[in-house]
Formats: sequence, C-alpha cells, structure tokens
Amino acid sequence: MEANPPRERAFGVTNIKTHIPLILDFDDHNFDAWRELFLTRCLAFDVLEHLDGSSLPDDVNDAPWFKRDGLVKLWLYGTLTQPLFRSTFKTGGNARDIWVRIENQFQINKEARAIQLDHDLQTTEIGDRSVHDYCQTLKSISDLLSNLDAPVPDRTLVMYLLNGLNEKFDNITNVIKHKEPFSTFDDAKSMLLNEEKRLKRYQKTLATTDNASSSTVLTVSTEKTEAEVQPR
Repeated sequence: MEANPPRERAFGVTNIKTHIPLILDFDDHNFDAWRELFLTRCLAFDVLEHLDGSSLPDDVNDAPWFKRDGLVKLWLYGTLTQPLFRSTFKTGGNARDIWVRIENQFQINKEARAIQLDHDLQTTEIGDRSVHDYCQTLKSISDLLSNLDAPVPDRTLVMYLLNGLNEKFDNITNVIKHKEPFSTFDDAKSMLLNEEKRLKRYQKTLATTDNASSSTVLTVSTEKTEAEVQPR
C-alpha cells in the first residue's frame, strides 16, 4: 500500500495557482488551456472523479468524500476571475456542479465570441503601429480563435495581414502576394520587417540630404548678402 497516496497529497496543496498558473477569464479566452491543466492536476491527485461525476458519496456521513470534494471546489473557485466567480458561485452542490456551470458558460458564448474575434481579425489595420506590434495583434487574435475551436488557416491570416497594411507597403505587398509558394505568416512578417527597416533608412537618408541642401542654400544666400553690402 502506498505510504502517501495521491488523494492524501492533494490536501497538501495550499495554493492551487502554483499548480495551475492560469486564471480562467472570459476576456483571455483561455478556457481550453485552463480545462486541460485542471483535469491533469485532478488526475495526478486521483480526484478526477469529482469532476466527471463518476463518484458519489456512500451516504451523507461519507466524510472523506466530502472533504475531497470540498478541496476540489476550492481549487475551482481559486482559479476564476472575480466576475466569473460571481456568476458561477452557488451555495451547496458539489465540485461536479461547479464544473458543469463553468463549462456551460463558456460553451454558450463560444460561437458569439468567435464571430466577434473573426470580425476583429478581418478589420484590424496597421495604422501608426510598427510591423512587429501589428503582427503580434493579428497573431494574438488568431490564437484566441484557435482556443475557441475556430482556427484561422495560415494562408488566410497572411491575406488579413496584407489587407490591413497602408500604401507605403504596396511594393512588398505585391511581392508577398505573388510569391511561390505562397508565404507563411512568419515569412510574410519577416519580409515586412525588412521592408520597414529599408523605409526607415530611406527616410533618414532623405532627411539628411534635405538638411544638406538647405544648408547649402543658406550659405549661398548668406554669401550673396555679404557681397551686396561690401563697399565698391
């Protein structure tokens, strides 16, 4: 017989966040990752039955079962944001009840959130942002859609990326569009970063040239003025 079985070790967990470093949040769309971590932790401590409903107390006096179930309930509540805690909390019930309420909240809103995120992805433009920040925004939205079981094909993500660029990237946009084979998102991002650097160098050179020209004009103008005031 194991000296310290997993179920007993579970009671040594004083802070569940050290084992599940995610706080479930509607805005982060991290339900799938949180669910996987939580299920894995419960499996490791041999209390998974309190989530899947495969175990029930022998009777109302089954103290060990109720203690384990209470522990899992605390784990659940300890990994929720305050708004999600308030919408999920109900007195009484067991860990399975809480688990089902959480799943239902995320499943009900899943489709609507996916539609909104897809719209955001299609309408995002670079504006005044750097290429890095722009690409990071698109990738983050794409990752959120994947978490909602609505993954965006890489080719489609590249097209969204190109559609949101402004006219200064027209040349490199045409290159990427006609590249064979079609560029991956990472390749397109790399090409855009290089183009951004080239444009910055060009602008810097142009500014230096303009300053030099202005200085020459000023010098000629000053010399002419001095020549005009010289006594004949």
